[in-house]
Amino acid sequence: MEMLCVLGHPYIRAAEIISRSRQRRPHMPKMSQTSKVGFASGVGTTVEWYDFFIYGTAAGLVFNKIFFPEFDSLIGTLLAFATFSAAFVARPLGGVVFGHFGDRIGRKSMLVITLTIMGLTTLGVGLLPSYETIGVAAPIILVTLRFVQGLALGGEIGGAILMAVEHAPADKRGYYGSWVQMGVPAGLMLGNTVFLLMAGLSPEAFESWGWRIPFLIGGAFVAIGLFVRLHVGESPNFDRVKKNAQLEKLPIGVVLRHYPKQVLLTCGAYFAIGVTFYGTTVFGLSYGVTQVGYTRNQMLTLVLVAMAVTFVALPLFGKLSDAYGRKPVFLAGVLAMLLFTFPWFWLVNSGSFVLAMIGFVVFCLAFATSYGPLAAFFAEAFDTRIRYTGISFGYTIGTLASSAPAPIVATYLLDRTGSYVAVALFMVAMCAVSVVCVIAMRETYRQDLSDNDETSGQEQLSPTSH
Repeated sequence: MEMLCVLGHPYIRAAEIISRSRQRRPHMPKMSQTSKVGFASGVGTTVEWYDFFIYGTAAGLVFNKIFFPEFDSLIGTLLAFATFSAAFVARPLGGVVFGHFGDRIGRKSMLVITLTIMGLTTLGVGLLPSYETIGVAAPIILVTLRFVQGLALGGEIGGAILMAVEHAPADKRGYYGSWVQMGVPAGLMLGNTVFLLMAGLSPEAFESWGWRIPFLIGGAFVAIGLFVRLHVGESPNFDRVKKNAQLEKLPIGVVLRHYPKQVLLTCGAYFAIGVTFYGTTVFGLSYGVTQVGYTRNQMLTLVLVAMAVTFVALPLFGKLSDAYGRKPVFLAGVLAMLLFTFPWFWLVNSGSFVLAMIGFVVFCLAFATSYGPLAAFFAEAFDTRIRYTGISFGYTIGTLASSAPAPIVATYLLDRTGSYVAVALFMVAMCAVSVVCVIAMRETYRQDLSDNDETSGQEQLSPTSH
């Protein structure tokens, strides 16, 4: 009787009801580890590319006056853009250095370190005194900070890709790898949006202190990115290689000896992407304003809308590569970029904002077709034990050879010839190189990444096999 009273106690009955309700309650799905890693990689990449793009914007707007006031406007602007290019020179070195430790120590720790460096250097630029305050030390420190930023970005992209791809199921590597690539348009949109919000300031206020705000905001974004990245696990592929004592003492040496062809192919495959992206977002801005007559706000709007479309399209093309293969999707994008180069100029040259919008959106969709599966396609080309170094080296050399010179070469050709035709032919030629390289690469979308670790580099990397 006493037992029945206890069992009939209202608190006990309430507990039983709650327990049964929990048992009947449908399971609420939680974000999978793969999704967490993909999100963490994408958030971190967004933050780093935000920092990267706000520097480029500030260089074009005010750095000639802040750090190079002793020169005329043209020379000062060229010097400001030269500091921007310093990061491209540093990226391959960063890829090798952080790739080495990423293949020796782990992917996660390198992602935390590179993001921290990117954040500190961005804050450093935002707090840097002007030329008028500390003299020639100001531009010297600026170049140094920019070079260090390039080191961090060169080491970040490979690690972010590998964390997403190596955590992903075999049939979803293209999809989750594209989450990393989404950070590029997201970072550009975020950076441009912050600068547009600063447009309400007077020119004097913007030059005095307003330009610093986006850099200081970047510090807060970095804190968010670090929080997310610290709460993900290490790559299972790397853990397996480390457990089996398969780590290489000098990964770059192995890459140069056994993987030179694959490095060159990934580098060349990137050409179309680099020249199209920087041709539209950097050269295209200047071309539309100075040659056609669009306003700066119109051109910024074109780029922002095109990047928004790119952001949405990237995971779709990544997923498409999981179903039909990396090569056909990537190659379709490269061919589309090649074939649409001249039509893009025709649409922009029409002077119609609507037609120009169509041109930008279509061109960026072509870009997204290749950029979506790029992460998985490039990562699958290398063995786990040297994958960080291999993908970072090929990727960053590709950006140095295409992204960095694209706006400069395009501007030079336009100035020398007075026509867009030479610029378009240059872009078409770069795309043609990518076509050849992609055709030479082998299909990898059904490849088990863990199988690579048991094969030799030469067996694994022959691009003509299969």
